[in-house]
Amino acid sequence: MLEGEAEAVDGFVRSVEENGVATYRIASWERQFDRLSAGFSARGGGVSEGGFASLNCALHVADEPQHVLENRRRLAEATGFSFDAWTCGEQVHHHDVVVVTRQDRGSGRDSRESALPDTDALITDEPDIMLVSFYADCVPLYFYDPVRQAVGLAHAGWKGTAKRIAARTVEKFREAFGSKPEQLRAAIGPSIGRCCYEVDDRVIRAMQESGIADGWTHKSDDKFMLDLREINRQILIEAGILPSHIEVTHLCTSCHVESFFSHRRDGGRTGRMASWIGLKR
Repeated sequence: MLEGEAEAVDGFVRSVEENGVATYRIASWERQFDRLSAGFSARGGGVSEGGFASLNCALHVADEPQHVLENRRRLAEATGFSFDAWTCGEQVHHHDVVVVTRQDRGSGRDSRESALPDTDALITDEPDIMLVSFYADCVPLYFYDPVRQAVGLAHAGWKGTAKRIAARTVEKFREAFGSKPEQLRAAIGPSIGRCCYEVDDRVIRAMQESGIADGWTHKSDDKFMLDLREINRQILIEAGILPSHIEVTHLCTSCHVESFFSHRRDGGRTGRMASWIGLKR
């Protein structure tokens, strides 16, 4: 159940939870699958200050560590998980996918050193594990297999997108859990949109070398406006996920100043939102 004030935005619902934390929940999933909790944090309801105000969830951005840990506790409470369940990886803008086991539960919860190393995608079929990753413009990708009862997250910046982390995550579901792509559900969360994401020809060449033929518009000279959400949607479809099984929000993290941190808009010194997904017992 969603608590507090709620407003629908594409496939997500913005909600102010009982403890004051602002989130965007994947409402259609949570209503259909009662064990599932999945969504994306907004800026409000935390204790961080300055450029990190207020719900910064990342330890690597020079925020006060005690503020970050309190923010994480508040978000975990808002999602219905205990803070002990918070599990995250060391994001390196690559394409490695890790299967999270019961022994990994709590990795990265209270320090960067304890995070699962060198991984940008996490999947698990264990209940009571809250998978988490961090964003300030990159694309959050969510995965749920309602047949095998498995969940996953992938962090797709332009490098991860060019390395097709979305397809690698789908393949890992198949290898680890026997998942069938046509039975998987996927969602694409808030990220920087084509409206605000200007890149140079180096990025476009990386896309083309990966076999990605479109998803951008030519602006001028060697400048392009890139649509990472649409590129990842197409990669998910190519990997076998049905278009009708993909939820997409068009919320742009750069446009919505009050709701989201944005690395591009804020010149690099800013907080991070968190995506989460997990199965409750």
